[in-house]
Amino acid sequence: MYLFTLLGNLLIMATIWSERSLHTPMYLFLCALSISEILFTVAVTPRMLVDMLSTHHSITFVACASQMFFSFTFGFTHSFLLMIMGYDRYVAICHPLRYNVLMSTRDCVRLVFWSWAGGSVMGMMVTLIVFHLTFCGSNMIHHFLCHVLSLLKLSCGKETSSVTLGVILVCVTALMGCLFLIFLSYVFIVSAILRIPSAEGRHKTFSTCVSHLTVVVVHYGFASIIYLKPKGPHSMDSNTLMATTYTVFTPFLSPIIFSLRNKELKNAIKKSFLRKFCPLNS
Repeated sequence: MYLFTLLGNLLIMATIWSERSLHTPMYLFLCALSISEILFTVAVTPRMLVDMLSTHHSITFVACASQMFFSFTFGFTHSFLLMIMGYDRYVAICHPLRYNVLMSTRDCVRLVFWSWAGGSVMGMMVTLIVFHLTFCGSNMIHHFLCHVLSLLKLSCGKETSSVTLGVILVCVTALMGCLFLIFLSYVFIVSAILRIPSAEGRHKTFSTCVSHLTVVVVHYGFASIIYLKPKGPHSMDSNTLMATTYTVFTPFLSPIIFSLRNKELKNAIKKSFLRKFCPLNS
């Protein structure tokens, strides 16, 4: 699954790079999204695989802080890029005549840059807040990675509860803010699509949004369960299970969803494959 996640996202990136017909803002954002998913997977999964195959499960303080920083950075970058992709679909459908002006190459690069910058700021802020706490007692992390909620359970001091609440509020606010803007984009998109007179035109227009909308549902569905799920008697085990599912399956599913639900990308992948391995048939 780890290799499929890497190869699937690399295939998407290579196809977008090689096919000039895909050199558009939507696929530039998709390429940036694939990069964030590869880096997120590389930051988390190899360590998890090593721990599964080893009998000595330990991690240094610096390695734990680094893992948390990179996982939060790439995770929030992923959310910001999904938000920008929603904005791209909004401009393309609601303001098609101004699309080339509003989504110029310079503007697209700037949006991608700010997504990465925002993710880095969020990752740095959460990591500094958590590792500024005092840790005492047990140093056993009940998780497969240096997860923020598991680390907060190991901290002690009067400020622990307020820091825990603050970290949760920061994460939830950022995620829900992105989700709200995506939802707002699709409100205008659906309104514009319903004004298209022909059923074929409505179907064709909405089909350009299906893959993005599916990934949004998967990404925010798992994220909301992790951060908003009420605590229960087995909350630690269930949180670990849900975080594992989110960490492993979300990057795994994204290339599948975009490859199968995006007709233009799927045809481009087939074309590239035939040109590479069956040149006589291309």
